[in-house]
Amino acid sequence: MSGYSPESPDPSTICFGLSPELDRQSCGAYLQLLGRPAVAQTLCSRLSQAEIDQLIELISGLMRNHFSKHEYHSLFLDEEHSRHSSEDQ
Repeated sequence: MSGYSPESPDPSTICFGLSPELDRQSCGAYLQLLGRPAVAQTLCSRLSQAEIDQLIELISGLMRNHFSKHEYHSLFLDEEHSRHSSEDQ
């Protein structure tokens, strides 16, 4: 992702609707903030089962549409070598 930084993003830089590139950068920052343990645990503790199902369906669908099997295993599962390397095409 362009503009990715391993540091926690500055929430004041997040804005949407000005340009596709800024939307992508803001989306990445937003997702990083959602992934912080305290945020993720607090939100998940308050979701209904239907909301959990919707969230997992949406995110899983996006990853299926935009990640190869290799990317899924290396980026999402953080596996160094995918066991599915012959299926990565």
